[in-house]
Amino acid sequence: EFMRNPCVDAGLIPPLVQLLNCKDQEVLLQTGRALGNICYDSHTLQSQLINMGVIPTLVKLLGIHCQNAALTEMCLVAFGNLAELESSKEQFAYTNIAEELVKLFKKQIEHDKKEMIFEVLAPLAENDVIKLQLVEAGLVECLLEIVQKTVDSDKEDDIAELKTASDLMVLLLLGGKYDESMQKLFEGGKGSVFQRVLSWIPSNSHQLQLAGALAIANFARNDGNCIHMVDNGIVQKLMDLLDRHVEDGNVTVQHAALSALRNLAIPVVNKAKMLSAGVAEAVLKFLRSEMPPVQFKLLGTLRMLIDAQAEAAEQLGKNVKLVERLVEWCEAKDHAGVMGESNRLLSALIRHSKSKDVIRTIVQSGGIKHLVTMATSEHVIMQNEALVALALIAALELVTAEKDLENAQLVQILHRLLSDDRSAPEIKYNSMVLICALIGSGEYSGE
Repeated sequence: EFMRNPCVDAGLIPPLVQLLNCKDQEVLLQTGRALGNICYDSHTLQSQLINMGVIPTLVKLLGIHCQNAALTEMCLVAFGNLAELESSKEQFAYTNIAEELVKLFKKQIEHDKKEMIFEVLAPLAENDVIKLQLVEAGLVECLLEIVQKTVDSDKEDDIAELKTASDLMVLLLLGGKYDESMQKLFEGGKGSVFQRVLSWIPSNSHQLQLAGALAIANFARNDGNCIHMVDNGIVQKLMDLLDRHVEDGNVTVQHAALSALRNLAIPVVNKAKMLSAGVAEAVLKFLRSEMPPVQFKLLGTLRMLIDAQAEAAEQLGKNVKLVERLVEWCEAKDHAGVMGESNRLLSALIRHSKSKDVIRTIVQSGGIKHLVTMATSEHVIMQNEALVALALIAALELVTAEKDLENAQLVQILHRLLSDDRSAPEIKYNSMVLICALIGSGEYSGE
């Protein structure tokens, strides 16, 4: 390490970079190693190399000398170091790196060599342009082949390869700005890739179940795909998968399957179909979960499902076990996400059911104070949801909720919201709607 700076100060980097244009393979190899050692662990020096244009040069070398194992390895190590930097990805996108890496990958037999290529592919696949290039270069087919070869093996190398290949597959589906690579592989739900991924969900490998569910969650990022998948029976597959993980289940699989169901429940036409398929009941089996990521997705899924579905909202809102658990999670100070989602679901149960029974259940479980607190949230959307729910409580079932509203200092909070210049117009409007509902009752009219 103490020798690196003197090398840089002596001006060794530019002449070394020049040597990368040499024809002699041995010189190329030692030059690459020297540059790699000097710039090891230094983002500043690596950026300098990128600015000097080494990326296109190295990609070209990889293409020309792909028969030379030592040179290939040198290039891969260099790519692995450089690909971490954002600035490198833009340069890589202008080369044919995707094609070269996929070509190289197809030829590899050794596990270690494949791992090396994987280590370069993963950071590169985070870039939208390169992601599409990798899909077009046929990387997906290679990955599917690896999965097929390794799925039933219990050799350590194969298990590692299965994990890397399926993780990378999910990464290729993770949406870019236009979701191009994902849509290309979905092919209107007819694509062979989509069909293969579907077959992972019932598999016995946790890793494949996980990748399959995550892939579905990624495919489910637009309404068209979601509607197609629900019409073609994906919901049952995900529910069967969840069923296998109710008792001492795998938390990552639970989380992924719930993510997929949540995304599928976003389009309006899917909600009733998913409710009648029994998704709410399947999700409620995880109410006992102590894992915040699972709790968070469970809440989000239920909230999506009951949106504008009065009957379902009423049924769930009268479920004492559920409401009590929500009230408990509304106090989960360590997990802001779970806390926020619980509050939002409590409010949604009232807003979508407009049911006196639901309000009574929430009052009995001690949920009113949380809705009042939610009205002071820093997120306008949550404030609004709380105020609308409170106005419904005041209009439908004030006598039952009166004591709790008083104890939670609702009137003082409304006074604060109305006198605060920073309150959004819709907050002031909904506060006034709530006040009108309250004034209709004798208890508050004297205050």
